[in-house]
Amino acid sequence: MKRRLQALSVLLLLGLVKLPVEQTATATLREARLLTAMPDFGLRDQLGQMSFAAALGGLRSLVASFTYLRAYNAWENVNWAMVDSLFQITTRLQPRYEHYWDEAAWHMAYNAASYYLNDETLNPAVRGKLFHEHIRRGHDILQEGLRVLPEDPRLWNSLAELYERRTYEPARAAECYLKVAEFTGNARFLRFAGYQFAQSADRAFWQRGYDLLRAAYDKNQRPPTLINTLKDLEKKLEVPAERRIPESYVPVPSGAAVPG
Repeated sequence: MKRRLQALSVLLLLGLVKLPVEQTATATLREARLLTAMPDFGLRDQLGQMSFAAALGGLRSLVASFTYLRAYNAWENVNWAMVDSLFQITTRLQPRYEHYWDEAAWHMAYNAASYYLNDETLNPAVRGKLFHEHIRRGHDILQEGLRVLPEDPRLWNSLAELYERRTYEPARAAECYLKVAEFTGNARFLRFAGYQFAQSADRAFWQRGYDLLRAAYDKNQRPPTLINTLKDLEKKLEVPAERRIPESYVPVPSGAAVPG
């Protein structure tokens, strides 16, 4: 342990010594968006003096890895407030690494939210309140990440899944899946968007879903889910018989996973 501390002290000292030399190069890299901005001085209290000095000295990735590991430890100890706090530090140190944003949101919207929902020691009203608050926190983390990485398909996909599985807003989920399709070129996400539009209560969204799924069908993309959803939409939209697809509903065994 003593040797490790000595090694870390040497790294910190080297980082602080080289800081003045790197200032000009750092400014150039930031202008080219190859380097993120200097960490906020508000991190000083959260990180501690040595870690903050390391971040200033060009060791931000190392410090972020350390705070990430601490967040993992907090998760194992079911300390959700600490998990959130440490991931806030981690994402501020490495804001262009989408994995940190994604995992931070997942812990809040799924792990913490489900934990509180199932905590029978709490009043049911409190359980419900904490459940929704942590889903909202996960949502806010993804939105913040997308402000930094607006073209990242992983974050758009996670936001789509959150709308689909946690807040049950199919039209919003669909719009996010369209973003994933745009940034990946993967037609599968166009179908996912179509399925979500089809679940909306708004007829205008049904039409958008129908158009997406019919386009996929015309390109010979015909999994069972697509066939069945198109048949449902044909009824809802009162599509004329001559324009309907010739297939009948495809039976899907109960509980079976059907590729989309």
